[in-house]
Amino acid sequence: MAIAHDDAVANGGWGMNSTLRRVVILVAGLNLAYFGVEFAIARAIGSVSLFADSIDFLEDASVNLLIATALGWSATRRARLGVGLACILLLPGFATLWTAWGKFLAPVPPAPILLSLAGLGALGVNLSCAFMLARFRAHSGSLARAAFLSPRNDTVANVAIIAAGLATAYTLSGWPDLIVGLGIAAMNADAAREVWSAAREEHRAAESEQIPS
Repeated sequence: MAIAHDDAVANGGWGMNSTLRRVVILVAGLNLAYFGVEFAIARAIGSVSLFADSIDFLEDASVNLLIATALGWSATRRARLGVGLACILLLPGFATLWTAWGKFLAPVPPAPILLSLAGLGALGVNLSCAFMLARFRAHSGSLARAAFLSPRNDTVANVAIIAAGLATAYTLSGWPDLIVGLGIAAMNADAAREVWSAAREEHRAAESEQIPS
């Protein structure tokens, strides 16, 4: 993520840092607000997929707040934080696996209408966040890449949640919700891998710049 002083000049100056900071703080606020909504619904209807997605909203809020704090750091420090963010991206997956374990033997179906409506609301939030962050993805290396990947991947998860609600209404089974929840965990693992790779590349680039010619 090249947003240190010299890179900021190339990317439009410190104004780009300031704009990105405002955007990620707004995105963090939206994610935190919808975490509360989705977590409450997940608890009320016993949905694994909504639980996974709500924890993911909380993770996204944390990631964006960390990114806002790290803007202006050296490339090496940003790369190290990128590695940490890759680890954070794995947390929703572990939380989902823990929740899903209790439902494998008796997958009780959640309320399908609330499941689909919550997924639709999450889709609206994530599309808005992805749209706001899309302009920065080419300037940003591992940190803003993490910010952009989260809502981008989450829109796919939200469509799957909506579909799970429809499938639950048709089958009266808890398996669609459980399967989608595990799929969300897998997508978060893949996002963590991408952010880890970007952070490692950024770290290598920073080290090569420090080697005297």
